[in-house]
Amino acid sequence: MKSLNLLPKSLNQQFHIRTPISIFPKLCRISSRAMATSVTEPQEMREVMEYLKNLKNYEKLGVPRNAGTDSDDGFDLGRMRRLMDRLGNPQSKYKAVHIAGTKGKGSTAAFVSNILREAGYSVGCYTSPHVRSIRERMSLGRDGDPVPANVLSSLFSRIKKMLDEAVEAEHGHLSHFEILTAIAFKLFADQRVDIAVIEAGLGGARDATNVIFSSGLAASVITTIGKEHLAALGGSLESIAAAKCGIIKHGRPVIVGGPFLPHIKRIIHDKASLMSAPVISAYSSGNRSSIKYIDTVKRIPRQCCDIVLQIEEDVPLTFALSDVKLLMLGDHQLQNAVTAVWTALCLRDQGWTIPDKSIHAGLESTQLLGRSQFLTPGEAQAVGLPGCVILLDGAHTSESAKALVRMIGMTYPEAKLVLVVAMASDKDHAGFAKEFFSGGQLLEAVFLTEVDVAGDKYRTASASMLKDSWLDASKEQGAVIAHVFQGLTNGWSLESARESNGTILVAESSLTSSLRIAGQILDARRGDGQEFKK
Repeated sequence: MKSLNLLPKSLNQQFHIRTPISIFPKLCRISSRAMATSVTEPQEMREVMEYLKNLKNYEKLGVPRNAGTDSDDGFDLGRMRRLMDRLGNPQSKYKAVHIAGTKGKGSTAAFVSNILREAGYSVGCYTSPHVRSIRERMSLGRDGDPVPANVLSSLFSRIKKMLDEAVEAEHGHLSHFEILTAIAFKLFADQRVDIAVIEAGLGGARDATNVIFSSGLAASVITTIGKEHLAALGGSLESIAAAKCGIIKHGRPVIVGGPFLPHIKRIIHDKASLMSAPVISAYSSGNRSSIKYIDTVKRIPRQCCDIVLQIEEDVPLTFALSDVKLLMLGDHQLQNAVTAVWTALCLRDQGWTIPDKSIHAGLESTQLLGRSQFLTPGEAQAVGLPGCVILLDGAHTSESAKALVRMIGMTYPEAKLVLVVAMASDKDHAGFAKEFFSGGQLLEAVFLTEVDVAGDKYRTASASMLKDSWLDASKEQGAVIAHVFQGLTNGWSLESARESNGTILVAESSLTSSLRIAGQILDARRGDGQEFKK
């Protein structure tokens, strides 16, 4: 039976390894020495980082109630428009694909960007948050690398005076995300990208990215609608849908992912009808795409898929690809890939040259750090967990946890699981835990730890808080908890791990200690005679 050490990418503690690996929302880089260290930007980025540090950062602080709604309480999109006017409206210099959604928008943006790059286009891709460097939010050109530090620094120096004037004119209300978004739009214009793929930050209607003109919008995409950021987006699923529909522009096609509840689908279609926007549904009866099997090479699994699409709605289209091997795993990632394919076909219908082989190659080349990311054997050894299969993933809601559990069950159906979990304080901790307790696999141990969120502890959930949520979830699901430890010095013993039947819960604020003991538990539980690692 395989041992699977699962590290949700909610962890953002920082390590170093020969090959950097990342855990959302910031960074987990692991080294052969497994030494924790901070990650710094290159010297030429110092002025940029200091400037951004002095702006209000809602990723650190949390988003105010109703801030993403199209109401008097919502973010003032007018100040973003005034900022873009000051910069010469760079977002009008290129075509754009604008992507919103509760889940899947980052993966879909990556799929679309890679398809376009394989077709030979120079692509600017703007996403959030980042995992290693803030420069990752802006990828450029045909290779998709993050913007070089010297390029970003040079751009900032050129426009700093205009940014200063804008901040003063708006009485200091321009936020970290608004300024960063403006810099990204200006960067893409200066670099003369052929097309930009833009991921919305929060909602859509009042998001800082929603300054793209109808004339410049190639297509808008809405991936999914869920209850994350509920308070910030109006308090209901319906208000969240309305906020995300704010990216639909007059006369421009909208690709909708899904699945959606019938009344949510109606909200999207009604808004599209109001805007005379053709709708392409990527989750219709004409989507006969499927996962055929999982193929694992050097412990890195791929899912082999057939993508078969036919639609006869506002934009009739038919398409088929066989044996697409996706590194992004799970039914949800296949759906994201299908949504990206429909987006590419929509662009092709507008005159963009996107051969089938580019779609195939773009899908297969897409992989995101901390999204269904399996470490290589060498990376697992560097973490101090040789022989274990280690997965990094950023699930942090009950819906994404359910998708993650399904993916693990499909890929490693008989695996023993050891989880190392850290989350922000405003997430549904109990809902997340319930999905693992009801998932049907052997949950050996859960280490509940702490990491910074967006570089700060303001939104960090304490290990103790997480422990209480997991205990509540275990009782509700009828799961057997063998031992509960508050820290690794309070009655902890590896003999208890060897002898107990049931899940071990450990609340331990140190990520490095959690990783070390996770490996020891796996050794103890698999009974292979190995000595415990010290």
